[in-house]
Amino acid sequence: MIEMLWRSFVMIITNPYIIILLALCVLVKILYPKFRGFMGEFWVKEGLKNLPKEEYAAINDIMIEQNGNTHQIDHIVISRYGVFVIEMKNYYGLISGDEYKSKWVQRVGKSKRYFQNPIHQNYGHIKALEALLNLSEDCFIPIVCFSNQAKLKIAVPENSVVQLDNLTSLIQTYKNPLINDDINGIRDIILGANITDRRERKNHVKKIKSNLKEDAIKVRNMICPKCGGKLIKRKGKYGEFIGCSNYPKCRFTKQ
Repeated sequence: MIEMLWRSFVMIITNPYIIILLALCVLVKILYPKFRGFMGEFWVKEGLKNLPKEEYAAINDIMIEQNGNTHQIDHIVISRYGVFVIEMKNYYGLISGDEYKSKWVQRVGKSKRYFQNPIHQNYGHIKALEALLNLSEDCFIPIVCFSNQAKLKIAVPENSVVQLDNLTSLIQTYKNPLINDDINGIRDIILGANITDRRERKNHVKKIKSNLKEDAIKVRNMICPKCGGKLIKRKGKYGEFIGCSNYPKCRFTKQ
């Protein structure tokens, strides 16, 4: 019996077609998330192209530096109605979170994955653009965009989170003029500050991972990673959680 199983095993691992099939399965598992991300960005770009060019200027995949920190911004739409700063999350499954939590959750079947609050991410992007363009914060409109395959169970300000199919229609609901500057001039300033060097962009990703590790260490030591304050245990509507002692100035929380 053992000998027969061994022969079957040897036959499988020496079959080139089976080896190719297994290799393809591994590649699909590794590359599928990147492929989804690429397609998400692609469809956002295509959608933004439908905005009237005389009123809107769209630019994509921008990285700018501020105070030694780099900010990678997925999409920016400049108009006299404001500068729309778009953070794209091409996730699927059930997405849950709220405006104040530092982490949101993606649930796919029984698996659960935490990711950084995209509203907080976008706020950092806006502060960097605010300094670069010398515009007030009121001129910026943050939007987090999820794929159409995501089911959203979130508590956030109205129009701050949208799904892909509704992105351009949401942008066009803003009709109150906020900016008098030439939109093409604003676009050129951003493009002039855009970091295109591949090495610097790789360092940006490494720094994000390093910062996440540092933040996790601070939380374990009950130190707020946002303001450096003391973290304390609190009780809320949904049970016990960890919050910053500097609340309401700092709204960092962790379940």
